[in-house]
Amino acid sequence: MNTTTIVTELGLDPALERHRRFAAELRTGLARVEERLQEVLHSPGQPELTEAATHLVRAGGKRLRPLMALAGAAFGDGRDEAISAAVLVELVHVATLYHDDVMDEAPMRHGVASANSLWGNKKAVLIGDYVLACAARVGAGLGDYALRSQAETFGRLVRGQFLETTGPFEDCGRHAPYEHHIQVMADKSASLIAMAGRLGAQVSGADERTIETLGQYGELIGVAFQISDDVLDISASSTDLGKSAGTDLREGIVTLPMLHSLDDEGPGAARLREIIGHGPVSDPAVRQEALGLLRDSAGVVRALAEAHGYAAKAKDLALSLPDRPARALLVGLSAFVVDRGE
Repeated sequence: MNTTTIVTELGLDPALERHRRFAAELRTGLARVEERLQEVLHSPGQPELTEAATHLVRAGGKRLRPLMALAGAAFGDGRDEAISAAVLVELVHVATLYHDDVMDEAPMRHGVASANSLWGNKKAVLIGDYVLACAARVGAGLGDYALRSQAETFGRLVRGQFLETTGPFEDCGRHAPYEHHIQVMADKSASLIAMAGRLGAQVSGADERTIETLGQYGELIGVAFQISDDVLDISASSTDLGKSAGTDLREGIVTLPMLHSLDDEGPGAARLREIIGHGPVSDPAVRQEALGLLRDSAGVVRALAEAHGYAAKAKDLALSLPDRPARALLVGLSAFVVDRGE
């Protein structure tokens, strides 16, 4: 991906119109992150491992987590360690994608063939492990805070994946379905975004209040982002997504818009309960039927309303941060994460 277009793709240029120097610095920082990702994942003497480990990095992506790390660093003195912080969080994210694609048996990721479809499940798992090892090496260079943050966040990522795999209806009564899914989103998606903002600020010498506020912002924006993703999995085409639409249905994952749709009245909701109640929807025709019912239900609208609520809280936190150009970025991001799902 051309890194000069990432900020534009995120829809944040209007938020940064008054801060052209900061926007330029951000693009330069993201370009340096791309270079470092390639360098860190290079395995000397192992061209196949290098190719496989850099496969998803080369495919591109929003780079939301590196963006958060660089934004956090802008509230300190912007040390060079911020690039390493951004590389670290993106490596952890990329590693989870390799593992997710194996679990989901996904054929595509970011518009290209998934690693498991190219190299098989066994190698894809090992590639993900290798990327995690590279992330740990980067984290070691940032000190104890980075290593602790990485360990704690990875624990939450695994817990979120485990809860999602267990499902809201098999959670031994510990959580209602709605609470279960919010916990999944907080652990599986928001935790790494929160870590990115905190770590970027910490390595750049920001004060403790700013570090904590960025973590809280990341938690909220991460949940809003994931709800938007869940809506897109229902409403967007496979071409727009860069992966197969209806993946959650195919894997038997019950998301927030689905939960709201299941609570509706009428024959459409009854049919959805019948379809989703049987677990993974492997039949393409039935999956398309379910997608049509979900698109026609009120569940998507209700889920988006909740995403807006989380984003509004995130915006309020952003406005409480010191008045720097990065604050405008975070305010703009709070709008973008929900607008993309509409």
